[in-house]
Amino acid sequence: MKEILFLAHRIPYPPNKGDKIRSFHLLKYLSASYRVHLGAFVDDPNDWRYVSEVAKLCGETCLLPLHSTRAQLRSLKGLVAGLPLTVPYYADARMRAWVGRVLGERPIHAILVFSSAMAQYVTEYESLLRIIDFVDVDSDKWRQYAAHKPWPMNWVYRREADYLLRYERDIASAFDRSVFVSENEANLFKALAPEAKDRILSIENGVDTAYFSDVKDHANPYSPGEAAVVFTGVMDYWANVDAVTWFARDIFPAIRRRTDTARFYIVGARPANTVRDLARIEGVTVTGAVDDVRPFLKHAHCVVTPLRIARGIQNKVLEAMAMGKSIVSTRAAVGGIEVQKPLDLLVAESSGEWVELVSRILLDGLLPFKSERNREFVVQRYGWENSFRRLGALLNRI
Repeated sequence: MKEILFLAHRIPYPPNKGDKIRSFHLLKYLSASYRVHLGAFVDDPNDWRYVSEVAKLCGETCLLPLHSTRAQLRSLKGLVAGLPLTVPYYADARMRAWVGRVLGERPIHAILVFSSAMAQYVTEYESLLRIIDFVDVDSDKWRQYAAHKPWPMNWVYRREADYLLRYERDIASAFDRSVFVSENEANLFKALAPEAKDRILSIENGVDTAYFSDVKDHANPYSPGEAAVVFTGVMDYWANVDAVTWFARDIFPAIRRRTDTARFYIVGARPANTVRDLARIEGVTVTGAVDDVRPFLKHAHCVVTPLRIARGIQNKVLEAMAMGKSIVSTRAAVGGIEVQKPLDLLVAESSGEWVELVSRILLDGLLPFKSERNREFVVQRYGWENSFRRLGALLNRI
């Protein structure tokens, strides 16, 4: 069995948030055909209990703690070194030593790097096949953040965008292939890094359509008579915080004035204080972590993704569609999904558009409570096995 070194900035388990969903399924796919040696950081103390689950899929592992305060202090070295702050944030001598040992002792067929910050550990190994999964164009995400932040953070974010793009271009020029989560992301990076355009491709996210299915009889978590509108996601992630804050404060009160049965449920772990405060708004519920998100999706009248900052393919959209739910979304949140036929999916941008569309769903049934065509579309188009076949062919061909 051929061997692969897989480096990720975060332990790929549990698959409960965007990057970990993709990295977990990537690890699972690779482990079926290769012996995978995994190096990753653990930034959530709760994730240490999953080490044994990850080890089942791997040969050797190097899982190191990442303390956010120390990492933030370490990242300041980037200001002096002319690097993006992200690179020293994930710099660790122990990880570097482990990588060096594995590459020196094991017959490694290829190196797969998940996120640009981990590329620093394999820059000198030019003789080996190296593939990087950037997932999204992170430099552009930082540029979007800068547009929504006051000084001095907007300066910090603009600097990160500029320096990270330079770093991303250097990696793309050195590595054999650069992978992105959607064709839109790949095309954007081709425009930003034309010198590497022939080595840039997309491998889309998928969804576990057997797990995310409304076939199971999930108990209704909502009170009788409620018209539930739901948002799901990790709630300390700034883009999610911005989305639910905008919806709860600027959009939902007007919906409530049209139909007082409307309820807005914010479902997700680690809600920031800003998100917790939204529960003071009439009709808004902040659940915090839940054991299973599927009942909240299955029994919702519609799912909303009011993300004003988004890149690539949003797992929350695919999961909701797999559950057969109608969706109202910003264009940014669904821009990475290649829609080739009509779906129960509406795009809203302004607050007024959001109020009108969501109100009509709740009052007039503008979109169905259960969307068979959304479910069918995801099953046919976004299974994980289909997504990663391209990576398998790439590893065997180069």
